[in-house]
Amino acid sequence: MSKLTDLPKRILIGRALRSDKLGETLLPKRLALPVFASDPLSSVAYAPGEVLLVLSIAGASAYHFSPWIAVAVVVLMFTVVASYRQNVHAYPSGGGDYEVATTNLGPKAGLTVASALLVDYVLTVAVSVASGIENLGSAVPFFADHKVLGAVGMIFLLMVMNLRGVRESGNIFAIPTYAFVVGVFCMIAWGIFKIATGHDMQAPTAHYTIHAETSGIGGFALIFLLLRAFSSGCAALTGVEAISNGVPAFKKPKSKNAATTLAAMGLLAVTMFCGIIALAMNTKVHMASNPATDLLNNGVPVGSGYTQDPVIAQVAEAVFGHNSIPFIFLAAVTALVLFLAANTAYNGFPVLGSILAQDRYLPRQLHTRGDRLAFSNGIVLLAGFAAVLVYIYGADSTRLIQLYIVGVFVSFTLSQTGMVRHWNRHLRTETDPAKRRHMHRSRAINTFGAFLTGLVLVIVLLTKFTHGAWVAVLGMIAFYALMTAIRRHYTRVADEIAAEDEPGDDYVRPSRVHSIVLVSKLHKPTLRALSYAKLMRSDTLEALSINVDPDDTKALQTEWQRRGIDVPLKVLDSPYREITRPIIEYVRGLRRSSPRDVVSIYIPEYVVGHWYEHVLHNQSALRLKGRLLFTPGVMVTSVPWQLESSEVAKARARRRADWNAPGAVRRGPVGPPRRDREHTGNGGRQK
Repeated sequence: MSKLTDLPKRILIGRALRSDKLGETLLPKRLALPVFASDPLSSVAYAPGEVLLVLSIAGASAYHFSPWIAVAVVVLMFTVVASYRQNVHAYPSGGGDYEVATTNLGPKAGLTVASALLVDYVLTVAVSVASGIENLGSAVPFFADHKVLGAVGMIFLLMVMNLRGVRESGNIFAIPTYAFVVGVFCMIAWGIFKIATGHDMQAPTAHYTIHAETSGIGGFALIFLLLRAFSSGCAALTGVEAISNGVPAFKKPKSKNAATTLAAMGLLAVTMFCGIIALAMNTKVHMASNPATDLLNNGVPVGSGYTQDPVIAQVAEAVFGHNSIPFIFLAAVTALVLFLAANTAYNGFPVLGSILAQDRYLPRQLHTRGDRLAFSNGIVLLAGFAAVLVYIYGADSTRLIQLYIVGVFVSFTLSQTGMVRHWNRHLRTETDPAKRRHMHRSRAINTFGAFLTGLVLVIVLLTKFTHGAWVAVLGMIAFYALMTAIRRHYTRVADEIAAEDEPGDDYVRPSRVHSIVLVSKLHKPTLRALSYAKLMRSDTLEALSINVDPDDTKALQTEWQRRGIDVPLKVLDSPYREITRPIIEYVRGLRRSSPRDVVSIYIPEYVVGHWYEHVLHNQSALRLKGRLLFTPGVMVTSVPWQLESSEVAKARARRRADWNAPGAVRRGPVGPPRRDREHTGNGGRQK
């Protein structure tokens, strides 16, 4: 890589790490929590608001259902956390839901889970970044006016931070995530203290009224509305599965640390979620799906110029006071942690992509680690998908969140169903009473988890499908079809190139080798190609030229005879001044006349040292090689002639190899262990 591109890359993502340094990138629990749980922790910033927005359809009177919805979300959260604690112990390899479903329910179920998770990870980045931009836009008008630009820029920034490696991104994200958790708990504690001491706290929208889109709602319509509000509140559960996918990134004991992190994440998330809902009810927060028309100030709509602040911002203002230091602090860390919530997807998507690539469902490039031992290709691909989605939906979190959580509950349901079959299979062979009791308890937890998450999946599909969830379902189908096609391609290629046990045509030596040296002019590259071809001792050797210009062809023949070259020169006419087609037709003619012969073609070409010099040459050799690749029984050999400019480029590359990046001298070179260097280093001390 040239110095011009290497220096910015090193500044952005840091120096490359050796493969044997992978163990140094593993995460302790204190860093794993912000890395893998930032999404469910930060979702408390918008999940309570989504509940109130849906309930506002029936007016502010429907808000009294929100505590019951919060209880349902808490029950679901604890069920999912308890279920996934079984997963990380049973399947610690990092396959998560995909591995569980594939092993216990079959490849199709596993591929369905993988498709759902890939879609959900993309939506996690898009929703988190869009929500963060909206929170930031309430304080910085530039981001309110340029939401898409700000969101795409933030996606790129998160991509660069994750390209630096899992551990380094954990160090970067830990402080904002813990600051957000501390800020929310301080707000809840201070709010409870003010309530207990009789303080009257009022949200900025407390004196507003809500124009109900549907008045006098009841019966089935009310049930449907409550289910829709519950499904919106379930956004608090997104990202829970990321820990089960990221078990290999934990320090040992991996499964135990992952299970502990899951429990801590669940406890923190439900406490913050319930606390914000309770304070929102106490401070009389009012939210509306269409605030410009449905939010009324003294009976008059607030109008299109009104900006509806999130629930957490309104509660913070009521508890701490407008523009107070705690209020500004919480607003800042909330916006920041919403951006960082996308980090859950940046760690989940690449790992899952690597596993799918290993199973030949995705391109193999996704299986390789980059300079910083992160799955760089998966990180870049996720950023690209999320940026496209943000652009299409105008970075509008309200529209994006309607696509959300379908995928995650598909994976929840299939994973827990797979775990039930996992325990059933082990119970058939296990005889130890203590282990059987543990398995029965685990199976009961996973059974309840499968039932509850399956029920929620049905609710989500019924209540959100026409509001945008169909896009997520369509994305899952597209991923499923794409991965099936990729697997079919890899399988077909593997079958074609597999070596057979019995000798076949591929083992039979060709009858003869017919060598052809392509000639345009008689110069040094041509003479080198002729000399090299003679060394191969082919059965037949000839030179081949295309007659595009009669004068040039005649001059070539004359010079050929004058030099007495002992290789016959054949000239093919080209009335349409084409070079590639006459050669292809001639070679195919040789193959038809002697199918068991191999045609070996030598192409003399010269190597330039500057990119702009390529523009000055017609690249006919490249085009010809591209065509010959599809001709069976043809071998192509390039005979390079390095021009002076290429020698200059080589010297420049050699100087770059000796160049030290900023800080490299301070770090010291990567070399053999010190004990070896003491024996072999220049001027080293001899033992």
